[in-house]
Amino acid sequence: MVDRLIQVRVHDGSTLPPLHGICVGYERGQWRANQLVEHVVEWIPEFALTHREIQAIGVSNAVALVRKAARAIYTSKKFERRGELGELLLHAILREIKNTIPAVSKIYYKDSPNDTVKGFDAVHVIDAGGGDLELWLGEVKLYSDIGDAIRDVVAELLTHSTTNFLRTEFVAIINKIDPTWPQAEKLQLLLDPQTSLDAVFERVRVPVLLTYDSAAVQAHDAISAAYKADFETEIRKHHASFASRQLPRELHIELFLLPVHQKSELIDAFDRQLKAWQTI
Repeated sequence: MVDRLIQVRVHDGSTLPPLHGICVGYERGQWRANQLVEHVVEWIPEFALTHREIQAIGVSNAVALVRKAARAIYTSKKFERRGELGELLLHAILREIKNTIPAVSKIYYKDSPNDTVKGFDAVHVIDAGGGDLELWLGEVKLYSDIGDAIRDVVAELLTHSTTNFLRTEFVAIINKIDPTWPQAEKLQLLLDPQTSLDAVFERVRVPVLLTYDSAAVQAHDAISAAYKADFETEIRKHHASFASRQLPRELHIELFLLPVHQKSELIDAFDRQLKAWQTI
């Protein structure tokens, strides 16, 4: 059996918010930055195309649609401060760990490839049974400094939980739902302006993904007992810092922490992979 590259090394569902510490490990003494990037770029077609386009992928058009998806991410040479890798990481983590279903591709609706997309960084659902959906509205900060990431995402959570923002965002999501998607009608009803936000909050989950340059990751070169102990200590420290902030009470938040060796090496590796996919 092959282990997943993206693994939850620390999980605590008894805390508020629930904690998921994400680890990708090492190979021959090196943190697996290139392997992580190679893995997550495989999600690009699903991340950037509509449900209709994904269903239409076949032998004759597969290369063209993959190339289209890659070009939709960005084509700019100024990539160092872009956030699309973070959104793609969140997409992959939700799909693999929570078994969510993507609801809309916000990337698809960019006016141009180098635009930035406002609002939530992921819009996924889970079929909760009985005709109900759980709506997963994600936030991500692809940062080097964990303190900055926590500060900025908390401010964003407070803004994104206001009634005016949510109503505006729900209209934008409804307008982007592919009518051929099997869950389209259910999501439209959930986000309808006539549906009370009280009812929506009962079904909303907000996964928050934060990356940061990690002292624990940098201090080791293999998955050892010492690494596991340092990793957990660091993860729980940053979770405590996040949990101590003023968070919106209505939102069911889940915190995903992804300690990395260096954000810059991830960004560079992603740009190389993305540009390769754009020219296939």
